[in-house]
Amino acid sequence: MRLLKKRSPSLAATTLHTLAQHPLASTLVAAAGLMAAAAVVNRRLADKAQRDNPPQGRFIDVDGVRLHYVERGSGRPLVLLHGNGSMIQDFESSGLIDLASKDYRVIVFDRPGFGHSLRPRNVVWTPAAQADLFKDALAQLGVEKAIVLGHSWGASVAIALASRHPSMVEALILASGYYFPTARTDAMMAMAGPAIPGFGDILSYTISPILSRLMWPAMLRQLFGPKSVPQKFDGFPKSLAVRPSQLRAGAAEAALMVPAAMLSAKTYGELAMPVTILAGEDDRLIDIDEQSGRLHDEIKHSKMRRVPNAGHMIQQSDTADLMAAVDEAAAGTLH
Repeated sequence: MRLLKKRSPSLAATTLHTLAQHPLASTLVAAAGLMAAAAVVNRRLADKAQRDNPPQGRFIDVDGVRLHYVERGSGRPLVLLHGNGSMIQDFESSGLIDLASKDYRVIVFDRPGFGHSLRPRNVVWTPAAQADLFKDALAQLGVEKAIVLGHSWGASVAIALASRHPSMVEALILASGYYFPTARTDAMMAMAGPAIPGFGDILSYTISPILSRLMWPAMLRQLFGPKSVPQKFDGFPKSLAVRPSQLRAGAAEAALMVPAAMLSAKTYGELAMPVTILAGEDDRLIDIDEQSGRLHDEIKHSKMRRVPNAGHMIQQSDTADLMAAVDEAAAGTLH
C-alpha cells in the first residue's frame, strides 16, 4: 500500500503562524516594514525635490565643505545668513536680494546642511564653527570687510563672525535672533529628536519628513503670526526643506540653541562695530524682551527697532524695514 507523503508547511505559512503566536513580534515586524517603505518614499521625494529645485548659484569648496551661494549686484559687500531650516530661497522670495543688489554686492550662502550646501558630520556646526567657515569663504571670494545680516539662527552665526573676526565685519544687522539661554519648550526644540546619533538618523529618514509635511501649515502660522503667510513665500521650496538631510541639520541646530547662546553671551560686550537689532513685536517663537531687548541693553551702542504687528519672519513681512536698517548701517560706516 502506497503511503501518502505528509506535506511540510511553507516558510510563509510558518512565519504567519509564528507571528500569530507572538503579537509583539508581529507588531515590530509590521512597524519595521512600514519604516522601510517610508524611507524609500522619502528618498525618492528628496531626489525629486533636488531635481525640481536645482542650484541657482555657484559652489565654493572651503575647508572640505562644499558651499552653495548666490552673488548679485555690485558695491559694498552685504552678506545674508538665513535661519534654521531655511535656505537662500527665503531671502530670494522675500525680495530682499533684489532690493539690496541695487546698491550692494549681495552674497547669500546656504548654510551647511541647508539648500544645496553640504554638512560634513565630523564637525559640530556651532555658530563659531560656521563663522570660521564663512570667514574663509568670504576671503576666497575676495571680501575683506562686509556688512553682515543674520536672521534667527543666522543672527547667532553673524555675531560669532563679528566676535571672532571683527576686522571682517563692518556692521551687524540682527533680526529675530535668540541670544541668551532660556528654557525652550516650543516646536523648534521638539524637532531636536533627529539630532540624536543613530536613533535620529532613523527618524530623519522615516517619520520626520512625514510629520514635517503634516505640521507645515501650523509651523508657518507660528512663524509668520500674527500676519498671514505672504503670497511671495510660495517661492520657498517646501520639498527641499523637508528632505531628511535638511531636517537632520535643523534638528542639530535646534539642539545647539541653548549651549550656543550660553557661550555667545560672553562675547556681546566686546562687539565694537555698529549693531542694529530688529524684532517683531508679536514674535510667537521668541520672547523679544528676553532676547532682543536684553541684547540691546548689553551692547550699549546698539540700535533697536521693534517692528509693530510683526512676527518672527520680518524679512518676509517687513522687508522694507530690514532694507532700511541695512542702508542706515551702510551710511553710518562710510569712511
